[in-house]
Amino acid sequence: MKKQILILAFLLVAALVQAQDSKNFIDQNYIEVTGVAYKEVVPDEIYLNIQINEKDSKGKESLADVEQRMLAKLEELGIDLKEQVTLNDLASNFQFYLLKRTDIFASKEYTVKVDSAALAGDVITGMADIGISNVSLDRVSYSKEEELKMEVKLMAIRNAKEKANLLVGALDQQVGKALHIQEFDNPRVYRPQAMEMKVRGTSSLDAQAAPEFEFDKLRVDATIQVKFAID
Repeated sequence: MKKQILILAFLLVAALVQAQDSKNFIDQNYIEVTGVAYKEVVPDEIYLNIQINEKDSKGKESLADVEQRMLAKLEELGIDLKEQVTLNDLASNFQFYLLKRTDIFASKEYTVKVDSAALAGDVITGMADIGISNVSLDRVSYSKEEELKMEVKLMAIRNAKEKANLLVGALDQQVGKALHIQEFDNPRVYRPQAMEMKVRGTSSLDAQAAPEFEFDKLRVDATIQVKFAID
């Protein structure tokens, strides 16, 4: 009987200890802070649309000839035709523009991917040099976007810890372990607006130095709420 009482007492003490250890963080002294962070990077994936058509030469040059000149110029600029140039629509070989009842001109559209604003500018001016004027910016992005998002999340958590240390330290107390971490639908990515850029022939470029192109930086924001125990 005495042995059974000891066993029951031991189980009761163990249950109380477990309940104490597993109590909800709301029952503990804690501080709740919101960490914020952001980082801006220069886009390193820039997509340009190039449209070629026979109407630029008023029918004096075939689409195949225009295409050959375009590809040769891109290759001259160091563009890898297999990796960086794609035909937007395989059916574009059969697209036509009806200008007059008797004038029908074929057209194709390509996307060229470059890794810098400087090279994008070279492509635009290079196309203008060979008489291709319909060049526009499609979109921009960052090749290591997922890594960037994680980096900004960690920055936000560190910011939360710094805030907690500052506030709790003013009370001569110590910040303990994190009790709860919550993200707020983020990180958010703010991409530069894909503004259209076009070069109308070469006459405007002949009298001045080649223009320089640049893009707004891509920005990633993160907001994370953390509850820290107060020791």
